[in-house]
Amino acid sequence: MSRAGMVSRLVAPLLVFVGVLGFWQFASTTLLEPGERFLLPPPMEVLRLGLFDPAAREQLLAGLWSTTVVALVGLAVSMVVGVSLGLLMSQARWVEISIYPYAVLLQTIPILAVVSQLGYWFGYDFTSRVTVCVLVSLFPIITSTLFGVKSVEPGLHDLLALYRAGRWQRLLRLQVPAALPAMINGFKISAGLSMVGAIIADFFFRQGEPGIGRLIDVYRQQLSTERLLTALFLSSLVGLVLFWSFDLLGTWVQRRRHAQRTTRTAVSAS
Repeated sequence: MSRAGMVSRLVAPLLVFVGVLGFWQFASTTLLEPGERFLLPPPMEVLRLGLFDPAAREQLLAGLWSTTVVALVGLAVSMVVGVSLGLLMSQARWVEISIYPYAVLLQTIPILAVVSQLGYWFGYDFTSRVTVCVLVSLFPIITSTLFGVKSVEPGLHDLLALYRAGRWQRLLRLQVPAALPAMINGFKISAGLSMVGAIIADFFFRQGEPGIGRLIDVYRQQLSTERLLTALFLSSLVGLVLFWSFDLLGTWVQRRRHAQRTTRTAVSAS
């Protein structure tokens, strides 16, 4: 990417952010009456009472850490299970027919309707919270893995067949490397969903250390909009960091594949 492209990628989101802050400040101080300003406090009030207040900052960061750990563990489990199921379905049509409809069904079930039931089954601690994250974030990984493995050109399969490569050799040496970009896209989607699942689990499961979801509910009851907005921004920031991390990983994979193709082309030409 050129330097101008990199600058535009940084400047454009920054301008939008400044515009949003400006409209937020205008709406809070001009459009709302002083007695209604608690509905949307000015940005500086959110910073002062949400982050600059030591007690609030300590509580929010502790809750954010608890929720982030749950989200990361749930995402890791989803990645292992989702990739395994996607690879398994890609190797046998009857497995795909048997399992994929239930994966779609899992995506369509309203998670709010089953959270309480999960608490009855698994308790209201760490295991239940991770289970919610897995249920929310599993489907995109299964779908992206299955799509990536199936997108390999048939001619490449024929080429490896000439060298007497077995099914598992083709899977590990051809299909999995070719499916990596699609798999990483699924990871990016599921990273944000896992954070949402962790917040939902915190909101409903009241045992153990309070996560950011429970704090959001507490701030809502207290009409502490400044801390509520701070909690929302911090949890969104974690989701963005996870998304950007997988985005960087995808960019690195693409560059590595391009360098390998260039090297092979140069060797063949020589």
